[in-house]
Amino acid sequence: ELPRPIGYLLSALAVIPLVTHGITLISRMQLWTQPLWLALLVLPFIAVAIKDPGQFSQFTSLNGRLDDGGFSWVAFGAAATVAASLIAQIGEQVDFLRFLPEPGPHNRKRWWLAVIVAGPGWIVLGGLKMMGGAFLAFLALQNEVPVAKALEPTRMYLTGFEQVVGPGAIAVVLTGVFVIVSQIKINVTNAYAGSLAWSNFFARLTHSHPGRVVWLLFNVIIAVLLMAMGVFEALEQVLGLYSHLAVAWVGAIVADLVISKPLGWSPRQIEFRRAHLYDINPSGFGAMLLASVLSVSAHLGLMGEHLQPASAAIALGVALVAAPLIARLTGGRFFIARQATDFGPRHRVMRCTVCRNRFESDDMAQCPAYGGVICSLCCTLDARCGDRCKPGSQMHEQLAPLLSRVLPRGATPAMVRRVGHYTLVLSGMFTVLGSTLWLLYAQERLRLDSLEHQATGDMGPLFIKILGALVLLAAVAAWWLVLANESRQVAQQESDRQNQLLQREIDAHRHTDELLQSAKEAAESANHAKSRFLTGMSHEMRSPLNSILGYSQVMLRNHELGRAQHDAVSTIRRSGEHLSSLVDGLLDVSRLDAGAVKVAPVDMPLGPLLERLSASFLLTAQARRLQWRLRPSTAWVRSDPLQLERILRNIVDNALRCTVSGGVLLGCRRRGNQLLVGVWDTGPGIAAADQPRVFEEFVQLGNAGRDRRQGLGLGLAIVARLCRLLDHPLQLRSRIGRGSCFAILLPVVPAGA
Repeated sequence: ELPRPIGYLLSALAVIPLVTHGITLISRMQLWTQPLWLALLVLPFIAVAIKDPGQFSQFTSLNGRLDDGGFSWVAFGAAATVAASLIAQIGEQVDFLRFLPEPGPHNRKRWWLAVIVAGPGWIVLGGLKMMGGAFLAFLALQNEVPVAKALEPTRMYLTGFEQVVGPGAIAVVLTGVFVIVSQIKINVTNAYAGSLAWSNFFARLTHSHPGRVVWLLFNVIIAVLLMAMGVFEALEQVLGLYSHLAVAWVGAIVADLVISKPLGWSPRQIEFRRAHLYDINPSGFGAMLLASVLSVSAHLGLMGEHLQPASAAIALGVALVAAPLIARLTGGRFFIARQATDFGPRHRVMRCTVCRNRFESDDMAQCPAYGGVICSLCCTLDARCGDRCKPGSQMHEQLAPLLSRVLPRGATPAMVRRVGHYTLVLSGMFTVLGSTLWLLYAQERLRLDSLEHQATGDMGPLFIKILGALVLLAAVAAWWLVLANESRQVAQQESDRQNQLLQREIDAHRHTDELLQSAKEAAESANHAKSRFLTGMSHEMRSPLNSILGYSQVMLRNHELGRAQHDAVSTIRRSGEHLSSLVDGLLDVSRLDAGAVKVAPVDMPLGPLLERLSASFLLTAQARRLQWRLRPSTAWVRSDPLQLERILRNIVDNALRCTVSGGVLLGCRRRGNQLLVGVWDTGPGIAAADQPRVFEEFVQLGNAGRDRRQGLGLGLAIVARLCRLLDHPLQLRSRIGRGSCFAILLPVVPAGA
């Protein structure tokens, strides 16, 4: 036989995978198993109705444990108290109404029918199930099943299926199938609903949401522990205690909807968003707490034997009276902490500022901490805003005015908040510990009562001592939690302060970036304007320059000119050529700055280009009495042939112009997967401070007199721009009195590619 705790554990493990898939799979499972479950549910009753219908009349005349056969208010009250524990399931049923479509003229009757059947109409179904369970228990007793066993659902339905197929293995199989299907349907739904409840509770308490699966495991573990502790044996006491809380809760809700709202003592609309609610609403929570305390006291017999059967009625009556009365006394100001923002009909669906998901506007709230709209889930989970949208709405802040009347006048507001926080934490821990010990005490009393030789002595004092010891530990733990929470808040405030400073710095940097971007755009605009101006002016100047150069050439061919006239015309021609070179250079610079020059890199052999350059500059070097050297190369590189030749021509021309004695070398060196193509000269060299300036326009070192024969100072500026355009790194190495080396790095490609 499988031990019962192992059975509990296996049942829990079987439920977890089903629930993790969400409500869609649960709904399908419920739909698929519903026909089988309904058939097995009614099969015993059909069999009794056919075979022995007299059992029903015998059941209605059953007196139970009453010897005189009369009516007992005590028994009726006890039964009503247990039955009232199911009232909370009406709230769970109503929760499913969220999935109904909006009511309209075409579905109004069906909509109201669904609301009534799924809501208060569930009481009819619940009552029928309770009557059916009582009848099956009666059958079990009629078949001489012991009273302790007859109340077990398994034995009840085993007796019922024996009415169908008779005693034997088939009845056991039918009972097993029905119990398994029923438990799966019940446990899956309860596990899912419980995980949502725990998630909602702890999300509001801790402002964190580790995931619904975590709370599913938490809920299942609690259920397994309770069953292992024997809670089923004390089920009547547990349901009796729980029923008063459930009736008080439902009574407070009904009082608000039926009494307070019609009388105008509470707001007409129903607000559920946390951003608009107080942590505690005295009208609802206070009425529920008062009704629960009074009804539980009556249930435990503290108000006398006459009121004990009416404990559930006391819970309902007190809640119905207290909720509207508290709402009237408080002026209804604790229902809504702040007014809702009207987003208008154009914003029916909005995007959350935090999670960036889209939700209906009814689920959104304006958040001052994030400067936008935020959904209810993100608002519940947020821990840094401190409810700044609704000051004075937190639980300890609500208790502060009450505590300030009790504490000494010298108590600071911080101390009042700390005491309020401590009181709330300690009250919650005391409630949990007291309920747990009461459950253990009730279960142990039932176990001892079932023994023939009951142990001597009362265990009540022992449990009271245990409770006292736990309360002492809880008092210390509660104070530690309060201090830890204050430390967290201080750390959060410091983090917020640092975040604000960082945000200010970011804003300052952003403003600086905007200014720099504006300056950059202005500079680029000015540069484009300059380029357009130079381009236009070059075209306007070319026509008269061509005329000047053409006429000067014609006049120089005239042999009748005198010596003075010939020299004047030669001067005009040289000036025109210089001006033409200047215009061409400025036009090239402006086209490069404007991005008008397009490049087309290809794979090319470098050797022919170097030989062509050598042949072009050999005579120039000899005319200047300089040594010209070429170091040939068979490498292939990737570049634009025209622009590469232009770069090397400008560099070589600059080297020849600046070198007075010695020579110039044009050659290559391999650098990994790159080729360094350089021009080495034995010129005067360039100081390190002046090296960046040589690539600027019109900069000519050592030509203070602006000798036209040494160029215009635009060649290296064009070289630098072309190298950037081609993505060819440009290098300059120079030593005073030793010479300079201008080189570019070209990517090497396979030969003949």
